[in-house]
Amino acid sequence: MAVSGAPHSSPVLGLDTLVRLRRAQRSPGATGRLSLPEGMTTPLGCDAVAVPARFGPLVVPRLPRVGCVYADGSHWWWIVPSDSDYALPWPAPAHYAPGARLPAVSRLIHRPDGTVPYTPPIPLYLALCRVTGTTPDWSRQLSA
Repeated sequence: MAVSGAPHSSPVLGLDTLVRLRRAQRSPGATGRLSLPEGMTTPLGCDAVAVPARFGPLVVPRLPRVGCVYADGSHWWWIVPSDSDYALPWPAPAHYAPGARLPAVSRLIHRPDGTVPYTPPIPLYLALCRVTGTTPDWSRQLSA
């Protein structure tokens, strides 16, 4: 029973909900969610990691498995499972795109065998660290 004059109670949003709402916002320069090849499924959700195109050919041979890769002329985009940035700061100049929102001009340049589009995020992270000369976040010295 509501008490007359009591303030209206709004539902409380949990941290998980707030994070998902933030992730749902569009990435800068992105125009829409990517279109996966026919027959592909995303049981773990779908995000993307972009790097300038000049790094793409340097990253591919360092990966044990390459999932779907898209190119838009200036960037290569790797498809990774959702939340692959959780507690993991991707090295600059990489750009993490929640929801895999890519520029409309992106075209598929690599399709893996199988039905999932993912490039494993940890090997991708390490390959990007290597080609950009970045020390992996967990290897950095802590200062007190």
